[in-house]
Amino acid sequence: MEMEQEKMTMNKELSSDAAAYCCSACHGDETWSYNHPIRGRAKSRSLSASPALGSTKEFRRTRSLHGPCPVTTFGPKACVLQNPQTIMHIQDPASQRLTWNKSPKSVLVIKKMRDASLLQPFKELCTHLMEENNMIVYVEKKVLEDPAIASDESFGAVKKKFCTFREDYDDISNQIDFIICLGGDGTLLYASSLFQGSVPPVMAFHLGSLGFLTPFSFENFQSQVTQVIEGNAAVVLRSRLKVRVVKELRGKKTAVHNGLGENGSRAAGLDMDVGKQAMQYQVLNEVVIDRGPSSYLSNVDVYLDGHLITTVQGDGVIVSTPTGSTAYAAAAGASMIHPNVPAIMITPICPHSLSFRPIVVPAGVELKIMLSPEARNTAWVSFDGRKRQEIRHGDSISITTSCYPLPSICVRDPVSDWFESLAQCLHWNVRKKQAHFEEEEEEEEEEGEEGEG
Repeated sequence: MEMEQEKMTMNKELSSDAAAYCCSACHGDETWSYNHPIRGRAKSRSLSASPALGSTKEFRRTRSLHGPCPVTTFGPKACVLQNPQTIMHIQDPASQRLTWNKSPKSVLVIKKMRDASLLQPFKELCTHLMEENNMIVYVEKKVLEDPAIASDESFGAVKKKFCTFREDYDDISNQIDFIICLGGDGTLLYASSLFQGSVPPVMAFHLGSLGFLTPFSFENFQSQVTQVIEGNAAVVLRSRLKVRVVKELRGKKTAVHNGLGENGSRAAGLDMDVGKQAMQYQVLNEVVIDRGPSSYLSNVDVYLDGHLITTVQGDGVIVSTPTGSTAYAAAAGASMIHPNVPAIMITPICPHSLSFRPIVVPAGVELKIMLSPEARNTAWVSFDGRKRQEIRHGDSISITTSCYPLPSICVRDPVSDWFESLAQCLHWNVRKKQAHFEEEEEEEEEEGEEGEG
């Protein structure tokens, strides 16, 4: 009798807990019970990852790689302890769809510089956005200083309506609804560097040399732009790295680079109390630490969550996102990882060791890289190929996963677009097909084998 009462009490507790696991983000499309999860496709997903809340009743569940609900259970009583510090959850790529809270009104157009072939597409796109969609268009001031644009009288009426900005001087992070890139992969990296906090959705047109990250073709841009403005498109959330560089002050004034705080505001360049200079960056592809102009091997220590895991002796080391796995890391022998995989890659550059292989660590861990005490020379670090600077003894580079991913708009879906880029841009697994045997030849060979037997 007591056992039955205990079971009834447990069932009531479980049913009340199961009610808390209902997904409010799915609009009733998914309901979870303790024993039998009933799955359904969500109608729409927000572009930004929702922070974990203290109460499970207010928790917005997203599809996770590690379990079907916020509190993953193992058997009747065991579960993973919920961490209120959790800031990001991994979604099913098929459920990541673009949606607008309000109709977008402002767009940032980024054009590849020093390329005359992009002037006409740039003019057509800006004219279409202003006249057909009645949008506010932002462009970088130096783009309008191009002689071909300045001397074009027919484009003058449109040019007067532009809102302009200057990199490192004007903050436009809270004024842009979405971004359109015209050029190659460098335009997407540049767009990422402009937004050190939350990044608007990015639509990238392939008008450059490689175009691995730019899936859209410009031929029918009108219908594609309209579709994005209406909010009917898939997105891939490309994780970024949050990098903090701390340098010791060495008597002379050191140049302060464009380091920004976690919320996108300007970070304090100097901390006089501790004699340190701190800078922060958001990186889309990779952080590269190399030996610079020195002829000696680089010698840097790599810590993971405070524990020394290895010392890199070679030309350097690459710390990359999954998006950056197809860039410098792939050239250095690393695996290529889909952008939806939550990971950080550590790839040595020409290591002086046959056993030092590239590794993948979980997203969210903190890496710290410093010069080894016995290092003969300094090291150099760059962030997506920019802001290159020297690292000396006593300086440190801290790297972890940023909570501000870059939402890149897809032509079809995250998986199809990625494999299409692998095939078209990198010619992944492209080779001539092996010829098959003719039926008569096969029969003759079989008869010959029987005769020999």
